[in-house]
Amino acid sequence: MNVDDMILVSIDDHVVEPPDMFDNHVPAKYKDQAPKSILDENGYERWWFQGKSSGSIGLNAVVGWPNEEWGMNPSTFSEMRPGSYDVHERVRDMNRNGILASMCFPSFAGFSARYFQEAPDKDLSLIMLKAYNDWHVDEWAASYPGRFIPIALAPVWNKDELAQEVRRMAAKGVKAISMPELPHLQGLPSYHDLDYWDPFFRAVCENDVVMCLHIGQGFAAIRMAPDAPIDNMIILATQVSTFAAQDLLWGGAMAKYPDLKIAWSEAGIGWIPFFLDRCDRHYTNQRWLGHDFGGKLPSEIFREHSLACYVTDPTALKVRHDIGLSNIAWECDYPHSDTIWPNAPEFVLDEMNGADVPDHEINMITYENTCRFFGWDAFKHISKQGATVGALRALSPDVDTSVRSKHEWRERYELSHRS
Repeated sequence: MNVDDMILVSIDDHVVEPPDMFDNHVPAKYKDQAPKSILDENGYERWWFQGKSSGSIGLNAVVGWPNEEWGMNPSTFSEMRPGSYDVHERVRDMNRNGILASMCFPSFAGFSARYFQEAPDKDLSLIMLKAYNDWHVDEWAASYPGRFIPIALAPVWNKDELAQEVRRMAAKGVKAISMPELPHLQGLPSYHDLDYWDPFFRAVCENDVVMCLHIGQGFAAIRMAPDAPIDNMIILATQVSTFAAQDLLWGGAMAKYPDLKIAWSEAGIGWIPFFLDRCDRHYTNQRWLGHDFGGKLPSEIFREHSLACYVTDPTALKVRHDIGLSNIAWECDYPHSDTIWPNAPEFVLDEMNGADVPDHEINMITYENTCRFFGWDAFKHISKQGATVGALRALSPDVDTSVRSKHEWRERYELSHRS
């Protein structure tokens, strides 16, 4: 395959929410109580809501920084590449990277809306969560039709409101909702409790909405050494997906809800072959436990419900057929530290060639599986010819890809905002 002919859809990226995001979406009587981005004494923005704050750490938006400046230090809009928070610059960066469309997970709100869940006034939290979803759908994603696959946040603390929000978002055309990996770590019932989660599972099934489980929420499931370095957390994050898969597969949700669809966001794909082999061996060998998968193996059930998302997984691509070719989707992870920018097409194609992936399978992994799983028409707004890497790059040939220190980014930001 020629790199210019590739079509790339990234099913996992991130947005660093701009400070004015709530302005047009909160009912007038609650505007004064909306989350606010406020500069602290060190010049870093922090979101404040009901006395609780949340800020952005460096690793959330290091694209365009030299690697040696990466870290867990606080970050601010002025130090970020503008594509992190400005939708117009984001699309230009997507063009330069040959990315047709992107799904953007939240930052300050948490992948499972934990920021809102932990606020004391849950009624007010629900109002703001809905405002967040409306901003994401009606403002961020709607700014460039065909370039974003919108995803909603979930009021997981109220099972009835959760189901209603799924339906409200589905009516707006949203086909994805971000959920906790392991809800019991957030003080909620686990996914084994089908009575609690039944309204949610029925709502997503009836409205063809995908349940997205993004890594990073379930670290507490791993009791790491107290003196372990951050490397442990970053490397082991994907292993929590195995815990979540176990709960949803063996807890009965996948069997009880045949139309349930789950995306394992940023989880990688290398864990899947071992996990499924282990599941099948256990099921056939330990029949005394009485599990019943309706005449199917656990691996078959898992594949019927799952889309596994990866940034780079060169070894696992060699066993892609054992994983399930239709179950694999690529992602870019912009603007996080794992992102491949601005040369994702070259990187992806080189990795595919290293695993001897033929052209039709490349297309499945880079966009077709995602479009099928999320029911998203890649070419509704943009022709197939206009969706290729070559065509998109031609739209924004002037994008500056220079690597700059965060201090240089801050100087450029301050200069642009003075003029």
